[in-house]
Amino acid sequence: MGKSKSSHQWLKAHFDDEFVKRAQRDGYRSRAVYKLEEIQQKDRILRAGSVVVDLGAAPGGWSQYALRQLGTKGRIFALDILPMDDLPGVEFIEGDFRESETLDILMEKLNGATVDLVMSDMAPNISGMEAVDQPRSMYLMELAAEFSADVLREGGDLLFKGFHGEGFDELIRNLRTQYGKVLIRKPKASRPRSREVYVLAKGRRQPNVS
Repeated sequence: MGKSKSSHQWLKAHFDDEFVKRAQRDGYRSRAVYKLEEIQQKDRILRAGSVVVDLGAAPGGWSQYALRQLGTKGRIFALDILPMDDLPGVEFIEGDFRESETLDILMEKLNGATVDLVMSDMAPNISGMEAVDQPRSMYLMELAAEFSADVLREGGDLLFKGFHGEGFDELIRNLRTQYGKVLIRKPKASRPRSREVYVLAKGRRQPNVS
């Protein structure tokens, strides 16, 4: 079966995309690298020697970029339910981070080290129906926030992809009680028609102990 007209249009737009061309030229695995790069240039969340967890990491573009920023003393743990081609310097765990087995592997690898940054470029498969897509998006955003609450050190940062819609503002309000500052970023590499933004929660506060 031949490709539909819309498929041809998408493919043409994709390969004409300046960030796709840049990724190919610069040797990166995905155009999403340039979203992280812009945030890094503005907010300096990747620091030499940091410990970073990359959720939903495949194909590995964000981990690849982070590796170049951290230097030889930093550590990156990349997690995904999909396989990812080997990336020297990145410790990849294939599995679902919602499952205890995967978390146990991560904790064993951390061996008591604290996490400085959790980053997530996860997004659901888009159906085109907002009533379906927004709850799926919120679920992934909430998972990233909950995971970070468990593993981030005090003062650590969280960066994740978000989508405006029902539940988004409430999540931002909750994050502002847990972090010193919460910022919304819309990098130039985010396609203009997309509702995606990036939420950066900086300075994890010490949770109250009852």
